[in-house]
Amino acid sequence: MSTVAARALLKRYGDLAAVDGVSFDVHPGECFGFLGPNGAGKTTTMKMIYCVLPPTSGELSVLGMDVRAHPRAIKARLGVVTQDNTLDTALTVRENLVIFARYFDIPWRLARQRADELLDFVSLTDRAGDKVEYLSGGMKRRLMVARALVPQPELLVLDEPTTGLDPQARQLAWEKLRQLKRTGVTQILTTHYMEEAAALCDRIAIMDQGRIVTEGSPADLVAAHAGREVVELRATDTDWRDQNALKRVLSIAGDLAEAHEVYGDLLMLPTQDGETLLRRIREQGVTLESATLRRATLEDAFLKLTGRRLRD
Repeated sequence: MSTVAARALLKRYGDLAAVDGVSFDVHPGECFGFLGPNGAGKTTTMKMIYCVLPPTSGELSVLGMDVRAHPRAIKARLGVVTQDNTLDTALTVRENLVIFARYFDIPWRLARQRADELLDFVSLTDRAGDKVEYLSGGMKRRLMVARALVPQPELLVLDEPTTGLDPQARQLAWEKLRQLKRTGVTQILTTHYMEEAAALCDRIAIMDQGRIVTEGSPADLVAAHAGREVVELRATDTDWRDQNALKRVLSIAGDLAEAHEVYGDLLMLPTQDGETLLRRIREQGVTLESATLRRATLEDAFLKLTGRRLRD
């Protein structure tokens, strides 16, 4: 049985379909990710999963229960990390966990024990007595994860859990989430970081304009939609909105270029044979600021599918 199952799920605000008939399954023990530009419907989908927003129509079950019929029972078995920090700044780090545990009727003694265990897990034991306001952004996000784990959830819902963190803090958060996954905790993740999705997710659904464009493992999405390599060409005296310059390069590339994306003075050409494509362009004497060959990534697949960078 799927941990989460959605069929023709719709959320409408007046004439706007924020989530427009999506269907997907999240399997037990996996990390399932949603990627998409701002306004794609990711957070709305997540809010329906953790029973904050009711669906307009369609079916959605979480942990085998219908979200309309059993929202309280579902919430009792979830851990949620929202986009915004919702920690109580009037309490200490440890008190945030202990008091939160009481919402789940966890006895005081067990609540204190669990708080200490979770602070150790997220490497915040030495800050247990500090007020939340004195924590760094990375520490606050780790505390949010710890708080979500207080009820020992079967499903962890993570809405942009590492936004704003520096690379070191993000790597630490990733390692903690991997550790949780190894214990069997199912995770659903939205993120604005392609490398995060590739590092953590077993499967990804790419959303745009309220719909799921495609779904698959990070490696499968790259192979199917981005080719093997990408040639990046940076123009010297103009940008690629000069249609004559663009048409010339695309003509030289021919069928070696599977598609193209333009961002000002940067032209990206997905290909299966980057060395041959790059050599052909250089032999034709195209004037460039720089020319780079690299492996295709999840971001390349995303750009091809949506035509927009993730933060657009």
